[in-house]
Amino acid sequence: MLAIQRLDSRTPDFPQRLQALLAFEGAQDEAIERTVVAILAEVKARGDAAVVEYTNRFDRLAAASMAALELPRAELQAALDGLAHERRAALETAAERIRRFHEKQVQEGWSYTEADGTRLGQMVTPLDRVGLYVPGGKAAYPSSVLMNAIPAKVAGVKELIMVVPTPGGEKNALVLAAACLAGVDRVLTIGGAQAVGALAYGTETIPQVDKVVGPGNAYVACAKRRVFGIVGIDMVAGPSEILVLADGTTDPDWVAMDLFSQAEHDELAQSLLVCPDAAYIDKVQASIEKLLPSMARQEVIRTSLQNRGALIRVKDLEEAVALANRVAPEHLELSLAEPDAWVEKIHHAGAIFIGPWTSESLGDYCAGPNHVLPTSGSARFSSPLGVYDFQKRTSLIRVSRAGAQSLGRVAATLADGEGLPAHAQSARLRLER
Repeated sequence: MLAIQRLDSRTPDFPQRLQALLAFEGAQDEAIERTVVAILAEVKARGDAAVVEYTNRFDRLAAASMAALELPRAELQAALDGLAHERRAALETAAERIRRFHEKQVQEGWSYTEADGTRLGQMVTPLDRVGLYVPGGKAAYPSSVLMNAIPAKVAGVKELIMVVPTPGGEKNALVLAAACLAGVDRVLTIGGAQAVGALAYGTETIPQVDKVVGPGNAYVACAKRRVFGIVGIDMVAGPSEILVLADGTTDPDWVAMDLFSQAEHDELAQSLLVCPDAAYIDKVQASIEKLLPSMARQEVIRTSLQNRGALIRVKDLEEAVALANRVAPEHLELSLAEPDAWVEKIHHAGAIFIGPWTSESLGDYCAGPNHVLPTSGSARFSSPLGVYDFQKRTSLIRVSRAGAQSLGRVAATLADGEGLPAHAQSARLRLER
């Protein structure tokens, strides 16, 4: 019997139980922090030599130099060409859908001219160089390559450098094929904090990037935190989350499997069902019990559901939506017979999956929108990764002679009020006497 929590919004202790359920301590382990600080310092000081040394030690390799850790373009193409037809077709379909969606996000500059001839505007330009971290070895995340690399290329990033560890020399053909499809410019088989440091500081072989994106383990997440400010980062993501808001009309087996789809990521992932129908919640729990033994990752799923999962009964769908906004989940499924009327009531979610046919897994791989989403309630103020994360905006100000007269007086008055006389004089020198 799986001991998943059952909560009911009508019980007096519900607010406290919900708060405890949602609490997640994201503090870094001190040992990890110390290790990462030391590695980053070495990479900053010794460049390639430190990266090669750590890569050989942690990934059980014997590379003589950084050159030995870079993959030629021909190897990426060979990985793509070597895929079975069905896998290649699936990868190409996903890549095309992701590209088509993200092309809609491209921002353009704009300007306007005021009556006195002053022109104001905004220039939008792509980042010059981006580093993409991809987990490697037995882990295969070609979807992460596509979701990070394609928006960068659509944005116009000039150089995209991918780092992917190959423990024991094990390369993943799907990951390399995805890199080829997405147009990654360089691929180096390095990982961990040393790879993040190489991208952030630059080495003899790897030029400094402007931004580091992509998922990784605790060491990678810690390193990204440490280098933020030297370079940009996408986010430091917490455990994956799904909240299924159901009205009792969806096959309970579907809902149970959707809960599994996030729980199988790791033991800290969170899967929540919110529903006003107690009998339906019972059916979903029965489906969980029935289906769990067939899951390859059943122990991970079991731990996740028991420690951080919950089946939550609410009074009605209005309260369910309010609860969803309170949680601000990474993934929100509206598993409702008539979901459209409820979409506009959702204010906080990384992605909304509308209707019973829209499984979260489609969003992970091939629907088109990005699967890099805000976690741990940060959907209250953050957005999915997109083309805009690889573009920057520069303000344009061209003041006319006439504009310098009116604006100069305003600026000088305000500068005097702030006690900054040089600012005031700079504006006044342009006033016509």
